[in-house]
Amino acid sequence: MNCSQAPGFILLGLSSNSEKWQPLFSIFLVLYLLGLLGNLLLLLAIGTDVHLHTPMYFFLSQLSLVDLCFITTTAPKMLETLWTGDGSISFSGCLTQLYFFAVFADMDNLLLAVMAIDRYAAICHPLLYPLLMTPCRCRVLVSGSWGVAHCVSLTHILLLSQLYFHTNQEIPHFFCDFGPLLLLSCSDAHLNESLMMALAGVLGISALLCIVSSYGCIFYAVAKVPSAQGKRKALATCSSHLSVVLLFYSTVFATYLKPPSSSRSSGEVVAAVMYTLVTPTLNPFIYSLRNKDVKSSLRRILNMVKSQD
Repeated sequence: MNCSQAPGFILLGLSSNSEKWQPLFSIFLVLYLLGLLGNLLLLLAIGTDVHLHTPMYFFLSQLSLVDLCFITTTAPKMLETLWTGDGSISFSGCLTQLYFFAVFADMDNLLLAVMAIDRYAAICHPLLYPLLMTPCRCRVLVSGSWGVAHCVSLTHILLLSQLYFHTNQEIPHFFCDFGPLLLLSCSDAHLNESLMMALAGVLGISALLCIVSSYGCIFYAVAKVPSAQGKRKALATCSSHLSVVLLFYSTVFATYLKPPSSSRSSGEVVAAVMYTLVTPTLNPFIYSLRNKDVKSSLRRILNMVKSQD
């Protein structure tokens, strides 16, 4: 089989049954548009309401921005494949998609950890919170997360670009992911796989430990609150974040808790759909439906739109 350093690939998409393409296209187009609308509305609500210019909502706006970019990295190509039946993608296009996919996936992971730290500071050290989470420190946390995500992604892409791949090969996925690409490599991809698992392990485990330890301290602090109402009020500010954390990590583990070069099952493709499209779509609705401040800001925006009509 011929090998090349810049081959073309064919994304097989979600199903080989062409009769399912149109229904799947309709479902995922609606999900994609809902994701765009939900995240844009949340960004608009936070950006236009001065009452929401706090560290918690600053991090939430960054999460919405990342989710907006995340779904746009994979969904358009998936929808194109379902609509036209043509899943062909160039090597440079594949690496570009993979680069931004890795950046936004790492950012989701890091931002959830940063948001856990913010909740820990707000609940466990309420009097020191304004001093701990200053605007400058918030910007440093977010900027550092962006820097780490870009560096990690760039490292992977540079190593992948040095490999040779079988030409005109089919990728059994709806987007370019590390695992399916490594399976098509003619070269020894042991270094790529080892580094990928090491970096993913360090980033994932450190962020998860940060979240677990933060919530361990939060639950300990809440347990010492004498009144039931005080406990409910403290935990209410964490419920949305906890829901997003559980949704994010459960789908990530279902997708990636195995060596990158091992073959993919249909269940893992479904988990990947949840991880790349459903979760970023649900996040803004989870935060807005459970948050009175966000709902109030959204109602104000809708009333302004109606008054202009």
